Amino acid sequence: MNGLHLIADLYRCGASAAALTEREALETLCVTQCREAGLTPLGSCFYQFRDESGAAAGVTGTVVLAESHLTIHTWPEAGGVTLDVYVCNFSRDNGDRARVVYRAVIDALRPAQIVAHEVVRGRLPEKAAAAGPLPLPAGEGVIFEQLNEDAGYFTRGGKLIEKGRSRYQEYEVWETPQFGRLFRLDGCFMTSERDEFHYHENLIQVPCIAHPAPARALILGGGDGGSAEELLKQPTIVKIVIAELDEKVIEIARRHLQAVHRGALDDPRVELRIGDGFRYVMEKAPAAAARFDLIVLDLTDPVGPAEALYSEDFFRGCRALLAPGGAISLHIGAPVFQPDRLRTLVARLRQVFAIVRPYFLYVPLYGTLWGFATASDTLDPAALHAEEVDRRLAERRIGALQHYNGAVHCAQFALPNHLRALLG
Repeated sequence: MNGLHLIADLYRCGASAAALTEREALETLCVTQCREAGLTPLGSCFYQFRDESGAAAGVTGTVVLAESHLTIHTWPEAGGVTLDVYVCNFSRDNGDRARVVYRAVIDALRPAQIVAHEVVRGRLPEKAAAAGPLPLPAGEGVIFEQLNEDAGYFTRGGKLIEKGRSRYQEYEVWETPQFGRLFRLDGCFMTSERDEFHYHENLIQVPCIAHPAPARALILGGGDGGSAEELLKQPTIVKIVIAELDEKVIEIARRHLQAVHRGALDDPRVELRIGDGFRYVMEKAPAAAARFDLIVLDLTDPVGPAEALYSEDFFRGCRALLAPGGAISLHIGAPVFQPDRLRTLVARLRQVFAIVRPYFLYVPLYGTLWGFATASDTLDPAALHAEEVDRRLAERRIGALQHYNGAVHCAQFALPNHLRALLG
């Protein structure tokens, strides 16, 4: 039976004594977090231990879920807690919901140290293993992301500024020593104010510089505004449509990520459309009334709400919306940790477009080499020489770039042998 088991031993919990000793408070926390994560509580049973004087001591309890269970036990005298969350993934992948509950309960108890384990039953596909917990380094404020079921990456957070759950996903905004203001969705690093240029400059400028005069662009996702800000550096841009599923992302960007979008979300050339990007493309594609020189898939990883936007059918819908000479641009993941994902996405693109160009760079926030791709029937960024890229940058008066230049443009398309073998 497919399933995901998340287990944690929590040490030196910094939560109030009541959080570890009061049955009703702990039961309410666990049941509420299960429900808010989209799981289905069927009932709960929590038992209050008492010491010799009759005062409240530890608590043990279980929330019975339609998807399976959450179990917790507290040792207030030692500040310790054991947490066990299990979900069945037979009819659907509940791993994302289990992780939301798991993180929420851990955050509420504020442990100084965590020893965590993940047990995958039935060997789930890659998407169910992504972003799950591994044993974490000791200390408060550790922000951790799993790259696959065997490896992960962490940075240390200074201060949690905002956290919550929208209709679609869990979000966090941190102030960090390394990256400054940092934004996460469903436990995955999205962008940061000191690091965003690595991702946005290369996602946008690689296809834009190859295009003679990009005028209209569609961004799917991209609610942080970083891709729009990069597109607005092109002097020929007259219209950018941002189709963002989650209005909360735009709200957070306006409030916390000014250093990423730099006012682009309020530029008169930018139109914000809140809604399903898949529907927007597939409903417009048959009529092809609106044509774009560039379609940017600035999305979360191809799991959950974003999964359909990486399908071959969706790529065909994007192709129908491209103007002559147009291209799409997207990120495709980490080749070292997600090779099957890259192989699959590049193969799908090649089924739809005549020219598909993967390229790679190191993104510090993501902790690894990261893959991107352009796809078009006519536009080929890999055909440009470094001198031509630099000439076009100067001619278009695109300055203040921190990563991208002519030499970098060409180098990113030079694939080492292991990537040539992976992508075919």
